[in-house]
Amino acid sequence: MVTFDPIGPDWQRPAGYKKSAVVRRRRWPWIAGAGVATVLVIGLIAPDDTKQVTDRAAAVVAAPSGAATSSTTSSTPATTSSVEPSLAPLSSAAPVADSGAAQQALTLLATVAVKGRAPRTGYSRAQFGQAWSDDVTVDGGRNGCDTRNDILRRDLTGAVLKAGTRGCVVLSGTLADPYTGRDIAFTRGPGTSTAVQIDHVVALDDAWQKGAQQLSPDRRRDFANDPRNLQATDGPTNQRKGSGDAATWLPPNRAYRCTYVARQVEVKAAYSLWVTAAERDAITRVLRSCGATPPESDPTPSATRTQTPIPAVPRTTDAPPPPPPAPPDGGGVYYENCTAARAAGAAPIRVGEPGYRPKLDRNNDGVACE
Repeated sequence: MVTFDPIGPDWQRPAGYKKSAVVRRRRWPWIAGAGVATVLVIGLIAPDDTKQVTDRAAAVVAAPSGAATSSTTSSTPATTSSVEPSLAPLSSAAPVADSGAAQQALTLLATVAVKGRAPRTGYSRAQFGQAWSDDVTVDGGRNGCDTRNDILRRDLTGAVLKAGTRGCVVLSGTLADPYTGRDIAFTRGPGTSTAVQIDHVVALDDAWQKGAQQLSPDRRRDFANDPRNLQATDGPTNQRKGSGDAATWLPPNRAYRCTYVARQVEVKAAYSLWVTAAERDAITRVLRSCGATPPESDPTPSATRTQTPIPAVPRTTDAPPPPPPAPPDGGGVYYENCTAARAAGAAPIRVGEPGYRPKLDRNNDGVACE
């Protein structure tokens, strides 16, 4: 038996034909299924708008140590989580808090060479590599974050980090500035970032004139990005320091000076740089104020030194002139010369007369002062 299909491929609907209820019942399940599928797809590709905005705006707040953490948790898949990897914190300089630490710094200073400054010829910032390069082998190197932000994370408290930077870029925080003893608010931006600057404890220009010229380019790049030689500080104070060494500039905060010069000694010893005599003396004075004691001078050379005694030379004085000779006749009259004899009315003077002397008788005829 052949059943006629009114909706077959060869059937054409005549004018005025109306669909039967059977056909309409056949098609509604498909329409309903398509609607459900559409809702499911939209739900998968468009998560909650509020969560999306929250994730984009989330800022990761760093602990003082610099480790980034997340302030929220979510049951959404990991691909939408705002938690970012954290960077390892950098070590901070140990403060010189007692005489023992000051003594260690002074002992290390004794191993640093003392020389004059070399010529500044050839110096430029480029001699120490790209500024704040991460391509270094010191602490914090090759961690995916530039050195400036590494130091800001280390030295600032309450640091707010920019989302999407793997916990690198610091947006804001507070610096307890060791150079001035003041708290300084930091906010990243074109007109505000310079309020907090990164100081090279041993200035690059100073290092260039005291041995850095002999370092390899890689070693100089390490020097410029070594956390031991870097300190976040007040911008204007950093500008006033310039390239000064300990003989020409010290932090205004006297309580930090021992730590400051101890850091300079540590860096110069690590990179085989030298100090000038004036610089060494200035560092020594600061460390002595913190309880360090300079080693006593070696007494051996002076104790073993011998000297040949120099015989005393008797003082000589001009002998007084001899008294005039007594006149040959024994008289007490004396004329120094014939002029005196004539002035006295005694000339001429004959032998045996008072005042006669052979010296006055030039022709020896027995008559003087003729």
